[in-house]
Amino acid sequence: MKTVRVGMRSRRVLVWRSVALVALILVVTAPALADNKLQILTLSNRPDKVSGGDALVHVVAPPGTRLTDVRVSLNGADVTGQFAPAPTGHGLVGLVTGMTPGKNRLQAKAKGVGTDNLELQNHPITGPVFSGPQETPFFCQTHQFRPYSNAPFLTPAQITDPCMVATQVDYVYRSLPPSPAFKRFDPTAPLPTDLATTLSGAPYIVRLETGTINRAIYQIAILDDPRVPGPDLRNHADTGWNGRLVYTFGGGCGGGHYIQGSSTGGVLNDMMLTRGFAVASSSLNVLGNNCNDVVSAETLMMVKEHFIETFGVPRYTMGFGCSGGAIQQYMIGDNYPGLLDGLLPQCSFPDVYGTGTFDARLLLNYFVYGAGVPWTQDAIRAASGFGTFGQIYTQATSWAARIDPLPVRPGFPPSITGFPANQSSWLYNAIVPLSARYDPDGTHGGSSAGARATTYDHNVNTFGRDENGFARRPLDNVGIQYGLAALNAGDISTAQFLDLNEKIGGLDIDANFIGQRMVADRKATRAAYETGKVLNGGGGLASVPILDVDVIYTDQSAAGDVHMKYNHFVTRQRLINANGNADNMVIWSGVFGPRAGVITDAFTYMAAWLDNITADTAAGSPARKIARNKPTSLTDGCWTGAAAPFVFVAERQVLGGPGTSTCNTQYPGYLFPRYMAGMPLSNDIVKCQLRRIDLADYHVRFTADQLARLGQIFPDGVCDYSRPGVDQHDLLSTWITYTDVGKFKKDRDDDD
Repeated sequence: MKTVRVGMRSRRVLVWRSVALVALILVVTAPALADNKLQILTLSNRPDKVSGGDALVHVVAPPGTRLTDVRVSLNGADVTGQFAPAPTGHGLVGLVTGMTPGKNRLQAKAKGVGTDNLELQNHPITGPVFSGPQETPFFCQTHQFRPYSNAPFLTPAQITDPCMVATQVDYVYRSLPPSPAFKRFDPTAPLPTDLATTLSGAPYIVRLETGTINRAIYQIAILDDPRVPGPDLRNHADTGWNGRLVYTFGGGCGGGHYIQGSSTGGVLNDMMLTRGFAVASSSLNVLGNNCNDVVSAETLMMVKEHFIETFGVPRYTMGFGCSGGAIQQYMIGDNYPGLLDGLLPQCSFPDVYGTGTFDARLLLNYFVYGAGVPWTQDAIRAASGFGTFGQIYTQATSWAARIDPLPVRPGFPPSITGFPANQSSWLYNAIVPLSARYDPDGTHGGSSAGARATTYDHNVNTFGRDENGFARRPLDNVGIQYGLAALNAGDISTAQFLDLNEKIGGLDIDANFIGQRMVADRKATRAAYETGKVLNGGGGLASVPILDVDVIYTDQSAAGDVHMKYNHFVTRQRLINANGNADNMVIWSGVFGPRAGVITDAFTYMAAWLDNITADTAAGSPARKIARNKPTSLTDGCWTGAAAPFVFVAERQVLGGPGTSTCNTQYPGYLFPRYMAGMPLSNDIVKCQLRRIDLADYHVRFTADQLARLGQIFPDGVCDYSRPGVDQHDLLSTWITYTDVGKFKKDRDDDD
């Protein structure tokens, strides 16, 4: 698989993508000024993606030009009064307001240095910008959202799409131990007696802004003592903010569709705020509210645009989040580069389209209902690659339910002693009324025309619709030899191997169990690769530093969990496949339980790494700058010990079982069903190429009858994992724009 090459941007887009390296100075070095001309640059967003009728703009003037001679107009109307001298450099900075919907022309001119024009494409603050037609139905949750603990809800009752509310600013403070918490702060009252101080010794008071952008509820938290002129576009007299931004992402996925959400990734974060970082997030950056990485990227872009217009350009933006919060960081970092400058993913996955949960569903159904030969739980576990049978049960039920749109599934999940009857279908948030839900026979209050609760239907702008109006699926298991590695290791018998593959079956469009294997929709498969729905790693991901921390370890959990260790290494392998190395990625293991506080060390390491990069003005590619600015003591490794001080074992993290390394003896890693069938660790093949059965693949001898049966099971051949998958190819481009359901186009500034 070739590495995607994303072309150079136009000069104005290059400037926007690099503003995070500019810190607060709001100035760039502009080689285009060699011709002694004015230049207009956008600072808050790309010029074709501004929203809300305004944009932070920098007019760079040649040396010697009197700034009083520079005139700026918007659509022919003079807006020079919206500009002021830039804090450093020579030029003007201003928040241009009053743009009309669609195309706007911004012009700057001055005697002797000519004229520069820039087209700005203004989008509604309610969206969309590049994500395509917005999802319907859509249910608002402002009446369930509290800006901070014990605060009133944003609205007393439910409102309707597009869910807009007036922006409000609250002040909260951090209280002293023994019960530290964020509490309401009254700027007109005397200072609270339990007011804590930040690490710098300043009063720990936070400005908390809450509003709605792109149908999401957003929040921004920033240190701000209201007794001092606070942080705004031109006045940074309050020095509480350190000039850096953290954007937090929330986890989940199941039920994350058709809703606004009543939570964000969390902005009242003591670890970040006490160090002076601003923190932003929104309800559509929680995967459990919105399991759509494109809408998440768009919302991040729009909220960040608003942040920059209000407070100025941050030195950098760090991503932070666990599980679904990690997925968003990886997918946005690769597919929409420039929005995040460093990633701190925890309990991570590369994307939401991994097949382990769906294969587990088929395995559980086979094991309980379809097996024609005896199996033990240990044998079926060995065939799956998972560490425990609980991994099969849990992933097959509540986790695989995100592709099951039916109200109920009689007889599934099966009743197995020691395992709860997990929900296995119809994952909706309670705010979605029964009448709006998909219900093929109408027996549970919905209808056959209702909204389908599947990840694919929620991402229908990517996958498109089939002839029934359902989202196309990139889901396939044709040719997969389940349990092949277990057969060759002697952990399952030939009879078990043949019976499993003969009866494993598949899932139809409504996730009903069927006897036939699943066949991926070719249009959906191509789209999954072209848009990066299956994380590629060759977009922007190699150009950001990554510190991947486990936080959750469940590979040996008897109850099972989807957060398995192999997912960290799937992402690393995709980086290696796309770029030749993963030198920008550090992996830490063991950061859970008593060692959970080590996440603070990870945060300060990432901050130091980004500080070093943004201070580096020497020549070099992003990859070179990432490598040479990594803190010398930041390496792969694992944390051990039951109590502080914890011990860090510095060693290259690899996926393996006990005895393969010091860290793997502490925290063994297990595998997944398709790896056991021969899939590479990258786990990125939706539909495999097929080849004839080769007896050299097997460490057992088949009888004539068994060999004939094998041929009947795989009449068209078995997976050939030495070749790329069917339709597997590079990204179409980064910064893809969705124009309609199932329709998208490459970035116009991409040269490829």
